[in-house]
Amino acid sequence: MTDTLIAPSRGFETVEFKTRTEALQAHMAEQNIDVVFFTTEPEFRYFSGFRSQFWESPTRPWFLVIPVSGKPIAVVPEIGAAGLRQTWIEDVRSWPSPRPEDDGISLLADTLSSCAKGSGRIGAMMGPETHLRMPAANFALLQEELSQHFWVDVSLIIRGLRSVKSEAETAKIRFACEVTAAGFDFLLEHLQLGMTEREACKAMHLEMLRLGADACPYLISASGQGGYDNIIMGPTDRKLGSGDVLIIDTGANFDGYFSDFDRNYAFGQVDALTVDAYDAVYNSTEAGLRIAAPGRTTGEVWQAMWSVLEKAGALGNDVGRMGHGLGMQLTEWPSNVPNGDVELQAGMILTLEPGMTYAPGKMMVHEDNILITENGCELLHKRAWRNLPIIG
Repeated sequence: MTDTLIAPSRGFETVEFKTRTEALQAHMAEQNIDVVFFTTEPEFRYFSGFRSQFWESPTRPWFLVIPVSGKPIAVVPEIGAAGLRQTWIEDVRSWPSPRPEDDGISLLADTLSSCAKGSGRIGAMMGPETHLRMPAANFALLQEELSQHFWVDVSLIIRGLRSVKSEAETAKIRFACEVTAAGFDFLLEHLQLGMTEREACKAMHLEMLRLGADACPYLISASGQGGYDNIIMGPTDRKLGSGDVLIIDTGANFDGYFSDFDRNYAFGQVDALTVDAYDAVYNSTEAGLRIAAPGRTTGEVWQAMWSVLEKAGALGNDVGRMGHGLGMQLTEWPSNVPNGDVELQAGMILTLEPGMTYAPGKMMVHEDNILITENGCELLHKRAWRNLPIIG
């Protein structure tokens, strides 16, 4: 049994939130934006430090307002006011939610209006991979109440800030990755012919919790004779038999930060085509590891990995990308895509996820998590086994 891993400290020092806020405010000043507001948990937590499982409830909206200077302002339901006062936020404004007739909208409008006295420009997350966690009718009402102001999309600013991790953030992600890697090794020693996908996933889930993960909200599996045809479904009660290939893709979470990678297992007799496909995605990852460095682009990383898969006879890649950002969310910007023009920077954390269709209805996908360093990149966990493991 693997010894419990040593977890990093929980939470962040106040200076971390101050630094994040001031970095945002510098961009706001450059773009003449008076104030921004956030409605979604990752952004709210990123700038405030407020963590609560209460986000699982869709009943109440939460708002964080950041003026171009000064500390953030929380505009939250009364049920959350005490929790916000435990963070570095000092100005906490609340209302008795749920109140459908005015669920914080007038209070939010007053707060934004008081901060938008310069250009009148108000920022919100309105770009790709974002959403506003509030009823559409309420956002329309907010726009109506602030009709003299101008709305600006700040999603480009935020994804740029969040994509480069601090040392404290990296430590949390590294620990989540180490726990996940240990969970995969544990499973390698405990998988048996006749187990179901669900039994395999549950065993790994329990081990990751034992090793220190707070939760594992993403844990999928797929299996089939000689390969699998998807990587987003399962686990199911399908029993694993000779000739099967099982993939488990999981994201353990520690203190609000994710890992995200997968491993493949084979059972009994496996044909040469399957083994060759595993070798191809492993070698493709190696190509990604060699090229990922500051100054390289996401498109160059994609091309390096795809060249290996194409040479190995890949019929295609149905996933649409070969890796992505990682952090407070299981998947973050940017994506490793053909012709991607995002330049890698030291401090970015990404997944390398080459995948190929190697026969009709059969896929092989491999994924690892890396930190971009000053001179290249490093794995945040133990490297996958070089050869496709065969159980039984």
